[in-house]
Amino acid sequence: MSKETLTIRDNRTGQEMVLPIQQGTSGPPVVDITKLYKNFGLFTFDPGFRATASCESKITFIDGDQGILLYRGYPIDQLAEKSTFLEVCYLLMHGELPNQNQFDDYVKLVTEHTMLHEQILNFYRGYRRDAHPMAIMVGVVGALSAFYHDSLDVHDPRHREISAFRLIAKIPTIAAASYKYSIGQPFVYPRNDLSYSENFLHMLFSGPCQEYTVSPAMARAMDIIMILHADHEQNASTSTVRLAGSSLANPFAAISAGIGALWGPAHGGANEAVLNMLHQIGDEDNIGAFVKRAKDPNDPFRLMGFGHRVYKNYDPRAKVLQKAAYDVLEEVGRHDDPLLKIAQKLEKIALEDDYFVKRKLYPNVDFYSGIILSAMGLPTSMFTVIFAVSRTIGWISQWMEMISQEGQAIGRPRQLYTGTAQRDYIPLDKRA
Repeated sequence: MSKETLTIRDNRTGQEMVLPIQQGTSGPPVVDITKLYKNFGLFTFDPGFRATASCESKITFIDGDQGILLYRGYPIDQLAEKSTFLEVCYLLMHGELPNQNQFDDYVKLVTEHTMLHEQILNFYRGYRRDAHPMAIMVGVVGALSAFYHDSLDVHDPRHREISAFRLIAKIPTIAAASYKYSIGQPFVYPRNDLSYSENFLHMLFSGPCQEYTVSPAMARAMDIIMILHADHEQNASTSTVRLAGSSLANPFAAISAGIGALWGPAHGGANEAVLNMLHQIGDEDNIGAFVKRAKDPNDPFRLMGFGHRVYKNYDPRAKVLQKAAYDVLEEVGRHDDPLLKIAQKLEKIALEDDYFVKRKLYPNVDFYSGIILSAMGLPTSMFTVIFAVSRTIGWISQWMEMISQEGQAIGRPRQLYTGTAQRDYIPLDKRA
């Protein structure tokens, strides 16, 4: 840690205070304000935590200006190109890439936990057929603690590990069952002879009346999508998991809270919005008119899938997904897909047009993921569910890191109160 300091002065009293500055492995320095309230009686005001480091973490690093995303130090494009999702899961959980024996043991443990307790499937029949799959996910994942309560001591490292394996293994089964229920088809049980992504696709698309063969191209694209969405530092849903977990809530409850946060359209629904926008544009000839609307400050229309709260450069995940989109569309015989052509032209405009370049509105990960998932045959209601399946490993890794850190306390943000000052109660019959 850096020994640099920052001296601040309270102009009301003239009192000065020296605050330590901490420097991590990468990224901007952080001012330690933990004693600000104790010494000055002051809180900081930072709506949305845009300039606040809420925790110390060794898992994920983002440099938005340079377009860099690292998992445990490894660039995301290298992992997406060379790794598998379960290998990335091991990395996020344990901090290092596994050797062959470690990886084989890890895969075996995940595979052995993919089945759900049979009574959990009864939960689904209590939902309406038109229930959103994310609503089902929130409920069923939260209910896992009622079935797997033998390992809920959050202070026991072994219990934490067992719960982590159960979540990573079972959430694809839960997600696939949510989809099957929504379309009125029977549930499909997992198969231990398939890889993680192959098994997920099998549970989504196979049925009792026809054999389903998992396409290697589809399985690889799903693996890449899940790698790219596995973690993304302290975003809204991850922060929610950490905050819920700081109360020592069991991990199933904490992850369920994260799923609820992800369900918000401002967080997990962006790829669905991109696909809706491409359908709205409809034809390459209409692109100019829609771009003109996007530039008009008086028009509420905006191009979805461009720009990011963190990235002020090309989202590194978007570059990887562009190629995956081509591969999937080729596999399903839609290499001339009109939506992809619209997306390509929009991307070209965004990278060359001064309006977008000056505002750093580069394509982000959501720009292509919706096209891929649609080509796979998934409805837009499942897009955020796929996101939740992918992000589970990030959530549980962040939760495990938080729980194991010394000095961890329950999260308790403060506020700037602007309501009515203290006043006395007036009896009902004396009020004007």
